Amino acid sequence: MPTLKDIKNAYNRINKIVNKTPILTSRTLNKIVGGNVYLKCENFQRVGAFKFRGVSNKLLQLSAKEKKCGVITHSSGNHAQAVALASSILGIKSVIVMPKNASKVKVEATKEYGAKIVRCENNVKAREDKCLELKEKFGYTLVHPYDDDKIIAGAGTSAYELIKEIGEIDVIYCPVGGGGLISGTSIATKGLCPNSKVIAVEPEKADDAFRSFRDNKLYPSNYPNTIADGLRTSLCERTFKLIQKNVDEIITVGEQDIIDAMKFLLTRMKIVVEPSGAVSFAGLLKNKNHFKDKKIGVIISGGNINLDNLFDNYFF
Repeated sequence: MPTLKDIKNAYNRINKIVNKTPILTSRTLNKIVGGNVYLKCENFQRVGAFKFRGVSNKLLQLSAKEKKCGVITHSSGNHAQAVALASSILGIKSVIVMPKNASKVKVEATKEYGAKIVRCENNVKAREDKCLELKEKFGYTLVHPYDDDKIIAGAGTSAYELIKEIGEIDVIYCPVGGGGLISGTSIATKGLCPNSKVIAVEPEKADDAFRSFRDNKLYPSNYPNTIADGLRTSLCERTFKLIQKNVDEIITVGEQDIIDAMKFLLTRMKIVVEPSGAVSFAGLLKNKNHFKDKKIGVIISGGNINLDNLFDNYFF
């Protein structure tokens, strides 16, 4: 299992190629919550999401032989872009397996970063099966979206960077899909602030992590139809164990909660956040009366949304 030391090492390893993302505050938000809220904005990370942190940490530790053969992964979007860009920077061939219903903006960005894209059916098994088939055929190294200690350690550098800058916090909110980000976040937060509370947030329509945590039994995701497309994946044994060890609570939010959170962030704070990235903030708003006078961190995990329809309404 990754440790705080692994996250510190990852932070030192990747800090020259990742963005140090901003931490934003809002007087209006603080008034609503009754505490001090700090948004760690990974929507300003390279490729527009936290994923670039974990992928960079993984690829920088590949052997010369692995780099020569190339890498492969499966992803609905942000991880795909991260693998494509980091591979391009490091001169490594990348192949990405993406479901047919992956966001158009994420597919196009992945292509632009230079990856070869292979499409598959819209379920986790299809993604994993196609990825394994190509890996075995061509000898690629798998860069898993979350089931990897190096990916988790890299993801944890976001929370590490947050706490390093603002000091100890009382609670942190983080989205949960496959569990890589919340695993790394929980390790960093509990390691630096042992008495803090770590809260994972998940869409009601994709509540497999919530049910798994509640029942102490790992449930699969059936690729649910939620607006938060980046959170449709299942936990793995690795991330589930880390969540059980370090996470205090998992809560769920509705689709309208997610939309309302996105609207607040856009209209009040002028930042573009994708649905999956706004889920953690939606969780905070749902629990806004629970942490009066507390210091609260929120991981905003990404900002890749399709704005074509929005612009169509303004420009004729």
